[in-house]
Amino acid sequence: MKRILNLYKNYEEIINYLVVGVLTTIVSLIIYFGCVKTFLDANNPFEIQIANFISWFGSVSFAYITNRLFVFKSKSKKYIKEIVSFFSARILTLLMDMGVMFVLVTILKESDTIAKLLSQIMVIIANYVFSKLFVFKKRKDS
Repeated sequence: MKRILNLYKNYEEIINYLVVGVLTTIVSLIIYFGCVKTFLDANNPFEIQIANFISWFGSVSFAYITNRLFVFKSKSKKYIKEIVSFFSARILTLLMDMGVMFVLVTILKESDTIAKLLSQIMVIIANYVFSKLFVFKKRKDS
């Protein structure tokens, strides 16, 4: 048990990010599939993008709070700057997500389920890099 605790302490940020990333992905998928199974049509390319955007906004809001509190443990008092940076970085990965969905579903006619899952893997990796290097980097105001 002590060895597991030591491993956790050594890799706490990455482990917490992975846990939060999985939870954020679950939030995103629940919102996305909730949209396309209830009021949006997964066979309509425009409506897929609407569902994608709604799931993005909900999951990014969840991700900001959980990353700030549990992963990077930000103490920054510059909330507005941090939120703007976080959402800006997420806009880049949203565009990547939308591009992947467009290419895989609309052009290549792949399943929207497979496309969304593949896209989420790429998004999780890119989001960690952006958060670590640009959003929650240790600043002098921390």
